[in-house]
Amino acid sequence: MTTFSIDDETDPVRRAIVAAMNRLFTGKVQRSSGRLNVCQLAIEADVKRWHLTHQHLDLKERFQAHVAQTESQKATHLQDADALTELQQKHAELQAHCRFLEARLHTYATALNLLSLENAALCGQDAEATKVRTLPRPSPHLP
Repeated sequence: MTTFSIDDETDPVRRAIVAAMNRLFTGKVQRSSGRLNVCQLAIEADVKRWHLTHQHLDLKERFQAHVAQTESQKATHLQDADALTELQQKHAELQAHCRFLEARLHTYATALNLLSLENAALCGQDAEATKVRTLPRPSPHLP
């Protein structure tokens, strides 16, 4: 977190504003609600708002620029978090689909193995499997 130096400030009002900016950005407020706006900065610095809006415009602009930068970083972080959540959800869906396909593959492998055993038994290739007999199909009932 960026802290602003108060060493080069001689005016007590400017020093109070810079110290209040540092407290607001670190989250250690003493007088205000902690919201990052000019009114709360004036309350935190214990100065009138006109000092920021008319007298010390450079400090107000520096404060607002830093707030905008912080907000854009938060927005970028939230977008990254949303993208991560979306990717994790898609990954879970793909894993479920993969498990479904593996189960289907196992079913097909079992069916193919059974068909090959029956085919071998019917062709007489396996002496032990010759005990398998085909059952006659039922004749269709005619009306």
